[in-house]
Amino acid sequence: MDADVTDSPPPAPDHRAEDEPRPDTPTPPSPPEPAGPTEAGPTEAETPEAKATEADATKTKAPEAKTAEAETPEAETPGERPGAPAPADGGSDAPGDGNTRRHWVRWTALGVSFLVLAAAGTGWWFYKKLDNNIRTDTTAAAELERYEKERPPPGADNAQNLLLIGSDSRAGSNSRYGRDDGGSQRSDTTILLHLAADRKSATAVSLPRDLMADVPDCLKQDGTRSKAQLVQFNSAFEYGGAACTIRTVEKLTGIRVDHHMVVDFSGFKDMVDAVDGVEVCLKQPVDDRQAHLKLPAGRQTLHGEEALGFVRARHGFGDGSDTERMDRQQQFLGSLVRKVQSNGVLLNPTRLYPVLDAMTKSLTTDPGLNSLKDLYDLVRGMRGIPTDKVQFLTVPRRPYTYDANRDELVQPAARLLFQQLRDDRPLQVAPAGTTEQNKGDGNARTGAPEGADDSSADDKPDDPVSPSPAPTYPGSNAAVGMCG
Repeated sequence: MDADVTDSPPPAPDHRAEDEPRPDTPTPPSPPEPAGPTEAGPTEAETPEAKATEADATKTKAPEAKTAEAETPEAETPGERPGAPAPADGGSDAPGDGNTRRHWVRWTALGVSFLVLAAAGTGWWFYKKLDNNIRTDTTAAAELERYEKERPPPGADNAQNLLLIGSDSRAGSNSRYGRDDGGSQRSDTTILLHLAADRKSATAVSLPRDLMADVPDCLKQDGTRSKAQLVQFNSAFEYGGAACTIRTVEKLTGIRVDHHMVVDFSGFKDMVDAVDGVEVCLKQPVDDRQAHLKLPAGRQTLHGEEALGFVRARHGFGDGSDTERMDRQQQFLGSLVRKVQSNGVLLNPTRLYPVLDAMTKSLTTDPGLNSLKDLYDLVRGMRGIPTDKVQFLTVPRRPYTYDANRDELVQPAARLLFQQLRDDRPLQVAPAGTTEQNKGDGNARTGAPEGADDSSADDKPDDPVSPSPAPTYPGSNAAVGMCG
């Protein structure tokens, strides 16, 4: 009896290595556990030696587990702390939260992508619409290429000369402004715009429609050619369109025209409406039935139709001359430029689009300006020009010797003006009546003091040479509006 109690049973044979299943061998099912204790005595796990061995193994594995947890912090669920009790259901809500966040991020990314694509598609649609509005004058390009040898050489590097032609054709939507005699085209306004190479100034020179000029033989709309003749300047546009007008201007001035634009009545009217009108000041009331214009005296803002009548009217203002009409056009354009710049139209897409839409719908250009990108590059170069450096003037002229209703150039003032533009040299403008030209001698004022001697006061070689002052012509700039 004592031997049975004190003697330990023989250790059970260790078959764990043999019983361990192989990778390629299916694991046999475990036998069912006995329902109660058996007579064989305590099991291996219940013996003191087995318990000590198990405790040692537990102590050995615990540091390894802690090390593994420290090396893999991402395995922890949000909010879990070492030693914290597990959820009652034995699970965790972290996987669900992660799925929710991934789901939300995915849909946010899809929404942003959709908005970006929608904005890009809308922007592209607007761009193509404006781009398709512009009409290209390929006929003029072909005609100018034919007479390339007769044209003046290009001007200073990066300087540009643009010819702006206001068409008063009565065809199509412009029929309300007069009778359409077969769709013939007329040039109501012609401006030679010079952009300085450094883009620090812009000079707009008006060419009178009644100026007598040598118009070359030109290709007419019906395919025939007109004869070279001395006629009224605006006849060139009627004979041969923009190409004939460009050739006439180049022959008259010796300045090469780099690009041209033709704008019709409707386009001008819509552009004024797009900037919400232009302010003018009238000393006297105006009533011109031919221009469909009736305005009171004083300060007022003109929109579409009224603005168009204002720049076209001749008989309701002053002496009814074309000279006074050109001065009024220049002042109005200056006010328009100032409003566009001061109201931030160029930097506000919402306000810029209506202006561009109105302009492009009424614009015909040469192939070098027939895209929205080309026009944007042109406008971007002019955006930094101060308004006081956007100058307007009319070419020096006087009544024609043989017909007081026509004009002729005043020399040498006109030659000096054209030379300044060809060489990209500066010039100045001043209000009418303050220059020598307005005092009757027909010459631009150079700014040199009266009676000054060209000879040097002494013969010292180190005397500094003063630069020639810029000639001054009667005109205005965009910084001075019609209301002062």
